[in-house]
Amino acid sequence: MIVSALVGPEADGTRLDSFLAAQVGCPSRSACARLVEGGAVTINGTLATSKSERVLLGDRVQAEVPEPEPAPGQLPPNPDIPLDIRFEDEHLIVLSKQAGLVCHPSPGHVSDTLANALVAHCGYEHLGHLQGEERPGIVHRLDMDTSGLMLAAKDDVTQKALQDLIRLRVLDRRYVTLVQGYVAPDEGTIETGIARSTRDRLRMAVSDAPGAREAITTFRTLERFEAGRRDEGYSLLECHLYTGRTHQIRVHLRHVGHPLVGDQLYGRGDDRQNLGLRRQFLHSWHVRFDHPVTGETIELADSLPHDLYGVLESLQERSMGRTEAGAAICPRLAPGE
Repeated sequence: MIVSALVGPEADGTRLDSFLAAQVGCPSRSACARLVEGGAVTINGTLATSKSERVLLGDRVQAEVPEPEPAPGQLPPNPDIPLDIRFEDEHLIVLSKQAGLVCHPSPGHVSDTLANALVAHCGYEHLGHLQGEERPGIVHRLDMDTSGLMLAAKDDVTQKALQDLIRLRVLDRRYVTLVQGYVAPDEGTIETGIARSTRDRLRMAVSDAPGAREAITTFRTLERFEAGRRDEGYSLLECHLYTGRTHQIRVHLRHVGHPLVGDQLYGRGDDRQNLGLRRQFLHSWHVRFDHPVTGETIELADSLPHDLYGVLESLQERSMGRTEAGAAICPRLAPGE
């Protein structure tokens, strides 16, 4: 980064290395001396050659300072990843995650994750670390290609409190998804065990094995779309998570015969049946919870990103009408509303 400073009356005649060391963003005096020796400092656009050179009133001093290396075990910041923050205070953040962004480091994703962006925004030391050194601030996950609202915590106490709200099933998280096929009931509950698939370690599966974890998803049908020549129709659902198992909504809806449109892992059909979508149609659209520190009720909604909304628009001529829940929710999903 470039540090630029104008010499004021109080610094007139000061040694160059001392002047630099007093500037925000510059390292120690000895490190500043090394910057001068390395040709990284200019005075009024001219390369500085001596650390003991005296700066004069009105001089413009610039130094190219390398970004500090993170301490061992700390996740490096990545300020190039944009954060769409919807609520922030000194304790927590609610943000809208873009599709394609991994939540925390994993094989193939070391410094291009949401966690790296949070470190750049807050500083590593100003995030909760209960999930481990590589997951600062992370309270819960969204799959890489799932978009929408999620929470991050700025300290361990808040992180634990938010995780407790999830465990106690009082942090209300609702998702919108478009699935293949005609979903007949207006509402329903899917309750199973979920465990890692014994056939494919990348997948989760419904299971009654002893190690399977309880998973509960409720849904409301918002809108149905007639079958076409090459598909069985589609249904737009709102899903409410009571538990937070890996790939829970995707696994549950596949289990009942309605895989998510565009799902590359659990879905079915070709690009035509998936309406050209190459990622699962799944968006975390609504959260509601009581702030664990202030007690304030936080309630936020997030409209669909343009790629998902465009898929819905392409189906409108095939709409069979909205349910009562759909009439209330669908208008809120349009981008910009």
